[in-house]
Amino acid sequence: MADFDPAKEAINLAKHGISLARWIDLEVFAIVRDDRFDYGEPRYRERYRPISLRRAHAKEMKRYAPKN
Repeated sequence: MADFDPAKEAINLAKHGISLARWIDLEVFAIVRDDRFDYGEPRYRERYRPISLRRAHAKEMKRYAPKN
């Protein structure tokens, strides 16, 4: 599965005015135990990437705004 679809990117930019492609290079790592199956040993998953975005509400913007 490809991480980038130029046609979807064009539609998303036209419809929402925001690019998801710019988030592809954002490396967000969170290590979590992979317990989807019994592997017989501990296994972990670690790479995550955003698949959708939404505009934050005013309350969220205030709550999560960087503290200077």
